Amino acid sequence: MSNSPSIPSRLSVDDAAVLLIDHQSGLLSLVQDYGPDEFRNNVLALAETAKFFELPTILTTSFEQGPNGVIMPELKALFPDAPFIARPGQINAWDNEEFVAAVKATGRKQLIMAGVVTDVCVAFPALSALREGYEVFVVADASGTFNKSVRDAALMRMQQAGASMTSWFAVAGELQRDWRRDMEGLARLLGDRLPAYRNLITSYQAASSR
Repeated sequence: MSNSPSIPSRLSVDDAAVLLIDHQSGLLSLVQDYGPDEFRNNVLALAETAKFFELPTILTTSFEQGPNGVIMPELKALFPDAPFIARPGQINAWDNEEFVAAVKATGRKQLIMAGVVTDVCVAFPALSALREGYEVFVVADASGTFNKSVRDAALMRMQQAGASMTSWFAVAGELQRDWRRDMEGLARLLGDRLPAYRNLITSYQAASSR
């Protein structure tokens, strides 16, 4: 991808992969632009979306033996067979050959990225992937950092380089495309992660049963 503005493709279940970068116990304590419960919910919502649409998913951590800590156990539980790259020290995941090889092995050109912290662990590999011709979709609400100002600067930097900013809910909707494709399954996923959406589904089901 060049650095010139372009209209991104629509996300496709046939061409997208999900990269969950450095959602580690120590790094999670640095996230201040979202509350801890909201952020954990968003990360798991994105992960469950990837699982629902059967997207290739790659997990990676940085310097686990140090203060960054281990990956969220829920992510390992959701993707027990997914590539898991425990980087020994590289800050930019794209500097790790095993990680890049796992990305290339998916055969996908649309990379849905989220991680901690947004301005480093997400921004650096996003910029690297863009330079190598990938389409990058940054899930802003499943990525966290020190404060809103830092987040905004990071998102702006990536957007100016050609990445698309999105949310986990938008990712789910864009991949679904049509409610007639397993409506109940998607509604269950959304309802589990969005209380307001659960209310909507409850109202719909009550009206339908009359």
